[in-house]
Amino acid sequence: SSEFYKDGKYDLDFKNPNSDKSKTLTGVELAEVYKGYIEKYDIVSIEDPFDQDDWEAWTAFNTSTKVQ
Repeated sequence: SSEFYKDGKYDLDFKNPNSDKSKTLTGVELAEVYKGYIEKYDIVSIEDPFDQDDWEAWTAFNTSTKVQ
């Protein structure tokens, strides 16, 4: 996730040089995206779900889900 993390936000369209910066996500918003996938699919683990320095998002996500 470090590839698409910039200025405290996650840009899921990061490969597009004209990505819409107003559509970037906070760590909390990205966690909600992941939680939706977890509910819909049988996911047991997500590798590197957040930026390497976004401990706040990682901790909150890790304590609120069943994935590893």
